[in-house]
Amino acid sequence: MTSLAQLIQTFQSGALSHDAFFDEIDRALAADHANGVRLRDVLDETQTKKPLPGEVYAEVVRHIERFSAGSDAALADRASDETRVVAPAPPNPRPGAPAFPNSQSNRDADYVKGIGDTLNGRFVLEECLGVGGMGTVYKALDLRKLEASDRMPYIAIKVLNVQFRGQPTSLIALQREARKAQTLAHRNIVTVYDFDRDGPMVYLTMEYLSGKPLSKTLRAPDFAGMPYEKALPIINGMGRALAYAHERGFVHCDFKPANVFITDGGEVKVIDFGIARVFQRPDEDTDVTIFDPASLGGITPAYASPEMFEHREPDPRDDVYALACVTYELLTGHHPFNRLSATQAKSEKRQPERPKHLERRQWKTLGEALSFDRASRTPSVARFLEGMGTEKRAALPSISSAPLRIPRKGLAIGGGAVAVLAALWFGYRQLSAPGGGGAQQSGTVAPTPRNAEPQALSLAAVTPVLDGLPCSALSASVEGHTLKVRGFVEARVGRAQVRDALNGVPGLAALNLDVQPVGAHNCDIVKAFAPYWSADHPAADAAPANAATIHTRAPNGQLNEGDPLVVDITTPGFDSYVYVDYYVLDGSVAHLVPSRREKDNQAPPNYSATIGSAGDWVIAKPFGTEMIVLLITPAPLFDALRPDAEPRADYLSAVDQRLKQLAAKYGAARVAVDFIQITTHAGKH
Repeated sequence: MTSLAQLIQTFQSGALSHDAFFDEIDRALAADHANGVRLRDVLDETQTKKPLPGEVYAEVVRHIERFSAGSDAALADRASDETRVVAPAPPNPRPGAPAFPNSQSNRDADYVKGIGDTLNGRFVLEECLGVGGMGTVYKALDLRKLEASDRMPYIAIKVLNVQFRGQPTSLIALQREARKAQTLAHRNIVTVYDFDRDGPMVYLTMEYLSGKPLSKTLRAPDFAGMPYEKALPIINGMGRALAYAHERGFVHCDFKPANVFITDGGEVKVIDFGIARVFQRPDEDTDVTIFDPASLGGITPAYASPEMFEHREPDPRDDVYALACVTYELLTGHHPFNRLSATQAKSEKRQPERPKHLERRQWKTLGEALSFDRASRTPSVARFLEGMGTEKRAALPSISSAPLRIPRKGLAIGGGAVAVLAALWFGYRQLSAPGGGGAQQSGTVAPTPRNAEPQALSLAAVTPVLDGLPCSALSASVEGHTLKVRGFVEARVGRAQVRDALNGVPGLAALNLDVQPVGAHNCDIVKAFAPYWSADHPAADAAPANAATIHTRAPNGQLNEGDPLVVDITTPGFDSYVYVDYYVLDGSVAHLVPSRREKDNQAPPNYSATIGSAGDWVIAKPFGTEMIVLLITPAPLFDALRPDAEPRADYLSAVDQRLKQLAAKYGAARVAVDFIQITTHAGKH
């Protein structure tokens, strides 16, 4: 296929025009369909050395797809990183139709928007980021975000390929991918926002990542493997993403280096769950039998397990095999079976060589994960990570006893300390019931005299009384002559004083208190955020569906030394920026999100997050009652990251000033706050 390689080189030199280049490409493809397979290999090699412009690369791929659709034999011979998508052959052309798919009439019918085009009058396609089995991914400018002066107006958009889009189930496929990706919301999985269509074109919107795919690193000519310690964070990030998906019943089914993205900040993101299939089929998911992306025939031979070639039901161990192949390649610089498919490697009885510098247990784990037989393969990603040694924990000092620093594997947060080894994961999920340290009390007040005319109970009469209580964040609701009050109040004020203060309110016949006591050392926090908390958390039984909330998984917020800290949060019904801060007993505040470890804190509307579900936040001394605050804003609080820890007085002063500016510009309703108290104790359960 030297002639095709020379053709690309001639075009890159400027000696061949754009139209002439594609005429030659189409002529070669028309003469021999197998040329498409070989040309893709040439393209892959070219992109690692002297890449074509993104839009040209995408156009070449589209030309190949139109010629190669339905060529099962050609697809079966190709062992590369590219996902195979076997689609029905195109219908026979009508009499008199042009012979070449790139002729003008077919261009009109199969027109694919590209660089410079706009989708739905909102998303301007600016750069081609890559081409996969389902579609082409672009960097796009969101004009709506630009109009709102958003600091991050860019998103990524996956536009379905012509070949895939022509299928009647294409819109269903993209909707399924969007829903799956939203369900699989994790810090190591790309955040997917939504899907839509623009005429015949369907597309998926997701977070824009600045960085490069792992495949670009592995395919670099001088890459000969990565040192074990340097590879560990990548292996761990890949594994955590897959393990999270498996816990929720999904197998990726197309895990490979091209579907692992390394951001400029060093974060690992797994992308393209486009052909993932449910291996646990809950009864309520009635549509799984309506559309199954596996029917598209997506497969990447070099990373697919033998069972995938046999069309067996997907299993987490399929992803374990793929993860092991990528891990081996990351450590050694070459594929364990010289990029042969698992079936071919098995028939030739290939055995991978032991990578240098791997300990006995690590090599045993990697070898078992590369087994051609599911029964003997490592049973889970979690077991694989454990055997590879990525889950080792180090003792971390607390802030109260040492200056804050970021160790290699985490961040120590003192005063009821938590060791931060994970960050924010966005996605849809059902939250557990709220915990907290408070208790609910009901009571009655002196009844209205029998012969007196009952007075109406109004919030206008209640609000001044609540505002007069020191160190409190309270909200109230009225139903007839019954008043319900919930929130936080300083412990020395207590429920009794709240009840006594309200007893004189005209029209009050019954009082329902749901109030949590707050220590005097946390009054500055409560005072700073009380107006926003009260507005966002009415005392009525039916709380707004889009309120910002934070809850602890621990019953009543009680945690013992060594316990994991797991909290759930939700965001309101608008695009927002999320801040999670831990207020320490020593008078400092530690910033969990955003931080140097987790810079991305932007959330779509009505999203939820689980923090610490992997058990990576561990309670340590000193112990006491502290607060964690969730703060939601419509725009960034600050232009740059704050220090990992700082005096709380300085931070609260800066936040107060900034919140007033945001409230004036966007409205106070666009700022939301929730508190959570945790009480930690020495000694394990």
